[in-house]
Amino acid sequence: MNSNKIITSLDQFLIDIKKDKNNIVFTNGCFDLLHEGHLHLLKEAKKLGDILIVAVNDDASVKRLKGIARPIESLAIRIQKLADLNFVDYVISFSEDTPLQLIQKIQPTYLVKGGDYSIDEIIGKEFAENIKIIPLLEGFSTTQKIASLKK
Repeated sequence: MNSNKIITSLDQFLIDIKKDKNNIVFTNGCFDLLHEGHLHLLKEAKKLGDILIVAVNDDASVKRLKGIARPIESLAIRIQKLADLNFVDYVISFSEDTPLQLIQKIQPTYLVKGGDYSIDEIIGKEFAENIKIIPLLEGFSTTQKIASLKK
């Protein structure tokens, strides 16, 4: 268990990491039923900088975005799975539908999204130095995984 990777006080965390002039990479998502597509995106994101911060939608915002049957796994489980990955440095949750407030505060060097986004769809891009879209791995999505489990 890597609870030291879970950010609970963003303001103090930012004071600590910004003083070292780190290149911060930020990405976000629901990360419901962590799969190979998620792992690919996170590994590629980590290559861009010193610190990878992953923001995770809380359970209520996943329900609003994905429907009442989601999330499959609770926020606590999703955060812990991400924190257990050696290429993820920090994990933080958010309750809004988008991570705009976090991006505004963090002002990352890189804001990373998956290939299902275009530049103009990326929330908070004006607060990041660089935007990077990572191509999706074909055949890997949570929706597909859930559908295959129901067969």
